[in-house]
Amino acid sequence: MATPEELSALVPARQVDARGTACPGPLLEAKRAITGIPVGGVMEVLSSDASTNNDIPRWAVKIGHEYLGSIQEAGYWRIFVKRGR
Repeated sequence: MATPEELSALVPARQVDARGTACPGPLLEAKRAITGIPVGGVMEVLSSDASTNNDIPRWAVKIGHEYLGSIQEAGYWRIFVKRGR
């Protein structure tokens, strides 16, 4: 996994702002958004739902994407996924 500094330096191909959305909303939004990103591109998901930190990494690995890591901000998380296929 990348360090918080490395993650902060990434320029995502797409950012999904799912703050204020309860589970499974952030995951569903991420699933829809990743299809519009080229293979190798990075998606950043903003979520205030703590369970998203478990859901998105599990989904990413299961589908063949790469979970890069997350950064906790004040009241939300920034979760980074690299599209694998």
